[in-house]
This record gives sequence, structure tokens and C-alpha cells, in this order.
Amino acid sequence: MHAAFAVVSDGSCDLPAAEAGKNNIDVVHFLVSFDGQDYRREGLEIPLEAFYQKMVDEPGHYPKTAAPSPEDFCEVFRARAAEGLDILCICISTKLSSSMQSAQIAAKMLADDYPDTRVIVQDSLCATLMQSAYVLEACRLRDAGCTLQEAADTLAGLQRTARILFTVGSLDYIQHGGRIGRMTGLAGELLQIKPLITLQDGEIHSSGIKRGRRRSIEGVIGLLVSYLKDNHLTPSDCRILAGYGYDRAEGVRFRDMTVSRLSEEFGGTADLPLFQIGATIGVHAGPTSIGFGVIQKADLP
Repeated sequence: MHAAFAVVSDGSCDLPAAEAGKNNIDVVHFLVSFDGQDYRREGLEIPLEAFYQKMVDEPGHYPKTAAPSPEDFCEVFRARAAEGLDILCICISTKLSSSMQSAQIAAKMLADDYPDTRVIVQDSLCATLMQSAYVLEACRLRDAGCTLQEAADTLAGLQRTARILFTVGSLDYIQHGGRIGRMTGLAGELLQIKPLITLQDGEIHSSGIKRGRRRSIEGVIGLLVSYLKDNHLTPSDCRILAGYGYDRAEGVRFRDMTVSRLSEEFGGTADLPLFQIGATIGVHAGPTSIGFGVIQKADLP
């Protein structure tokens, strides 16, 4: 079946290149810099492994990211328009980045040469793993034969179900970003307090605290179980993705713990892909962030 539209996402979706290629997703990458001057495309000009290694090797050195430019988006839009495809472009929450503004400008630029190409630029109210799940649901709708408008409308209805549930190993990066005060951060580090954090509707919320890394990881798994039970869902009703920053081995253990817990609570064996969290969120959460992206699956026509 010929696709009715192309799916484009900014790089906050954190989809591995192989996953994006398999699902025919165009990714417009964010830029990352460690000196505020030399910006390179994350995942392309600076591999994620190198990005996180530098963070680990140089603690206290805080990198920055920059949104893709309108030209970056327009280059991808032009290629798809030349194929005769309309475009659904999914962007990180506008509460977190200006990426969507760049995509909207690019859509206007495209109209000069491809006036018949329809482009919908959508604020996902998501980021990172949560946006990964959102974009993959867009592909499922596309592949089921939905029109551009049908897919966009369905996805907008799913936004209220999307969450990021995560914790961090250090409060340094959250403190540096102004989310907590210096004294609170210092006290938290001394007491080994780890926050449980939820991203919902594009905004960050506190979901409790735990003492120590293991308990905070167990706490995040508990947040996922509570989300499912509170909404009368099973894991098969949702697209759930596990993610890690620097330490893949810890990420694998985290995924395995989660699969075991979900089996205890709901039976069966959950499908739980493991992705690496990208630089767009990594600069704010640090190299030891770990958690889930989850969204309820769309009803297909």
C-alpha cells in the first residue's frame, strides 16, 4: 500500500536510526554543544555514546542543545513533497523547545515550490521516549491506511494518555536547569534522595522521592504499574518504551526488572523495547536518567 503521508519528527523522539529506517520516519536532528559555539547534530556528527562519555568524564560541564533550523526541516519536507507525499511533522512540546516554530516556518517555505503539498505540524506535548511512542503510533495509523487528517486527529486525542516516568542518578543537571534550588539539591545529594518525575501534557511534575538508586528505579516501575491500573489498562493496551542514558547494562537490568514486575501484575510477557535517551533531554536530566515513555494505542479504523 502506498503511504498516504510521510511521518517526520524532530530529534527529540530519540528513535535509533535502525528503528526510524524500518518505519520510514524522517528525523530532523537537534544540535548539541559543549562550549556554546561549536554545535553538532546529535546522533550524526556526535554519537550519543560520545556525548554521554564526555558528560561522565567532565562532571560539572553542562552541554546545551539548539533546535533544528527551518532550513533543516525544509530540506526533509522538500524530499517528501517531491515524492508526492503530504507530511505529518511531529515536534517536541512547545513548552520545552522552539523546534515546532522552525517546522512551521519550513512548511511556509515549502509552499512556494509545492503549493499542493499539505503539511500538518503537530505539537506532541511530548519529548524523548514519550515522543518515540507517539511517533510510532503515527506510523501505525499511516500503515493502517489513515489519511493525514485522520492520523493527526487521532494522535491529538491520544496526547492526554502520554507520559514520561523517570528518575535521575544526580540532581546536578536538574539544579543547573533551575528546576530546584542549590540548597535543596545539596541536601538531596547528601541524603541520596532521588526524585520520581512525570512529564504529562508537556510539563514536568514531581511524583515523589526515593532514597538510593535501586529504590528510585523500583519507584519508577511502580509509577508505570499505577498508571496502567489507574486507567484500567494492561501492557498490551499501550506502547511502552524503556530508556537509559549512559549505562546500557543498567538499562538492560531495568528493562528486565520491569518485564518481571509487569508479568507478576498482569500476566503474560510485555513487549518492552529499550532505547537510549538522546541529548535533547540528556542535557537537562544528566547521563544517569532512566525511565519509560508510554502512550495508549490508537484504535485503528
